[in-house]
Amino acid sequence: MEIYPSLISSDLLNIKTTLELLDPHVHGYHIDVMDDHFVPNLTWGPAFINAIRQATQLPLHIHYMVDNPEAWIGRHGLYQNDTALFHYESFSHDSDRKAFFSNIKTHSKHQIGIVINPETPIQNAFPYLQFVDNVLIMSVQPGFSGQSFMPEVMGKVSPLLEERKSQQHTFIVSMDGGINTTNIAQLAKNGVEQVGMANALFGQDDPVKACNELYRLTQ
Repeated sequence: MEIYPSLISSDLLNIKTTLELLDPHVHGYHIDVMDDHFVPNLTWGPAFINAIRQATQLPLHIHYMVDNPEAWIGRHGLYQNDTALFHYESFSHDSDRKAFFSNIKTHSKHQIGIVINPETPIQNAFPYLQFVDNVLIMSVQPGFSGQSFMPEVMGKVSPLLEERKSQQHTFIVSMDGGINTTNIAQLAKNGVEQVGMANALFGQDDPVKACNELYRLTQ
C-alpha cells in the first residue's frame, strides 16, 4: 500500500519543512482543492499548489472538490506521474461526465482519477473506468478533515476490483478519509492500494514514526 499524506492537515505555515521531513518516507502527497461551492470549505489556489509542485519530486494527487471541473484544467503545472482527481458528483449529466474524462485522458500528460462519494454506488463509476488511472473511494463526506471512517464504504472495493479484472483495466484503487491504525490493515487486506491520510499522521507528535507504523501494519 502507498501512503499519501493529506497536506490540508499539516502545519500550513511550514509546508516546505514538512515535505523535506516526509519525502524519504512516503509515496506522494494528497492535496485538497475546495471551492466553497461543491463543499462548504475553501482551500488553496493554483499559485500555492504550483509552489508545492516545485518543492517536491514525489507524485501529487490533486483532489478537486469543485462545481466546475472544466475551469480547473491546465491551471496547475502537473507532472506525468501526478493525478488529477475529479468527483463523479461534480457533473449533472452522464454525457458531460464522459466527455470530460475522455478528453483529459486523451489530451493531458498527467494521470486522471474519478472520486466517488460515500452515498454514490460504485457501479455508477463503471462506464468511466476506461478513461481513468485511479478510482478514489471517499470514506468520509468530502469537505473537512478529521471525520470518522465510514466502514460501509468497504463494500465498494470488491465489486470495483472484480470489474477491473473482468474488463482488464489498470486503474489504482484508493481511499481517503478517516484512515488510521485501526483500519489500514483491513484496507490493505481487502485490496486498497493507495490512501490519503491526514490526522493519523499530522495529529501525531512524530509524523515520520506514525507513517512508518502505518506502513508496518499494511505488510
